[in-house]
Amino acid sequence: MTFHELKLNEKILEGLDSTGFTKPTPIQEQAIPEILAGKDLIACAQTGTGKTAAYLLPVLNDIILQGHGQIHTLILAPTRELAQQIDQQIEGLSYFTSVSSAPIYGGGDGAGWDKQKRALLKGSDIITATPGRLISFLATSEIDFSKLRYLVLDEADRMLDMGFYEDIVRIASYLPKDRQTLLFSATMPPKIRALANSILKSPAEINIAISKPAAGIQQLVYMAHDTQKDDLVRILLSGEDYKSVIIFASTKEKVKRLASTLSRAGLQVKAFSSDLEQQEREEILRDFTARRLRILVGTDVLSRGIDIEGIDLVINYDVPGDPEDYVHRIGRTARAERTGTAITFVNTEDQYKFSRIEALTGSDLVKLMPPEQLGAGPEYAPPLKEAKKSFRKKGPRRPSAKRSH
Repeated sequence: MTFHELKLNEKILEGLDSTGFTKPTPIQEQAIPEILAGKDLIACAQTGTGKTAAYLLPVLNDIILQGHGQIHTLILAPTRELAQQIDQQIEGLSYFTSVSSAPIYGGGDGAGWDKQKRALLKGSDIITATPGRLISFLATSEIDFSKLRYLVLDEADRMLDMGFYEDIVRIASYLPKDRQTLLFSATMPPKIRALANSILKSPAEINIAISKPAAGIQQLVYMAHDTQKDDLVRILLSGEDYKSVIIFASTKEKVKRLASTLSRAGLQVKAFSSDLEQQEREEILRDFTARRLRILVGTDVLSRGIDIEGIDLVINYDVPGDPEDYVHRIGRTARAERTGTAITFVNTEDQYKFSRIEALTGSDLVKLMPPEQLGAGPEYAPPLKEAKKSFRKKGPRRPSAKRSH
């Protein structure tokens, strides 16, 4: 199938043709007809599958048909970075149209507040907002949503993880009941179902390859003690020509320390965390996107909060606690049908967490040992339940670590 077969407006197709996009991804191929047919939608698709364009293209198509002048679509996103990037994607896809858009998010100065307020009161066609910031405007301003036709929840599971359930329900109460609501989520836990039942009407449902890493990702695992991890990072980054690298650590303190350690080693690196001022975060992301910055170290705010293509390597300095977060972290690479590498460090304490990741993704990855100069890493043992089963059947046994050279 091509985008032309989806019966989108010629101006949108012209924009797609100019950027070289001719074939929709599976989520786009399935979601766009449902949205064009006027249905509410629950779409479960992992990071990197093209879900943003899956809702933006039919939204833009409807704006062209219905005309401009008031807020037509409200998109809610969990982080300011994602809100900005959705707005940038709107600009790219609507290049040959006169559609207007504005991002609404916190962290700026008074001038930023005034600019965002004008966009809301003037009635930009598409508003992309973080829930907390929009609630602030709803409490102080009369915003006209009477002509709104679409409410989109992007990364809905992440918004609920961040405590935005009540804010989302409150925002929905300000909107016309006669609207289309589109919910996009990487996972579908019960709390997402509860939200969907409260604000969607007889939705169509789409589920695209949930919890499976992209085929183009080479997944590597190193058994490494915490004391070996810094040196292992330096060796990995010096031994391969990785031009664009994201490293995920479990805490902001680790992020800052690791970035400082790598910087002292002569590597081009910046720490990215919520402690930074908004302007500084934007500058770091711009430099990273433009390849002026090679290495970014951050927490999970980066895993779903940014959308950057062309990342060569993702390193999980720590194993994420939630198996789904592993998929989102490594989903930063191998995007748009490219290839990439994801490397995870597993210490003794994280082995059970990593076994849950393998169970979720249906993989059994070879466990590598660090280079000889770093000494032996921890031995890989089966998860606790399997170990108990083995003990009952055969007596105690500690398997040897898998090695690969």
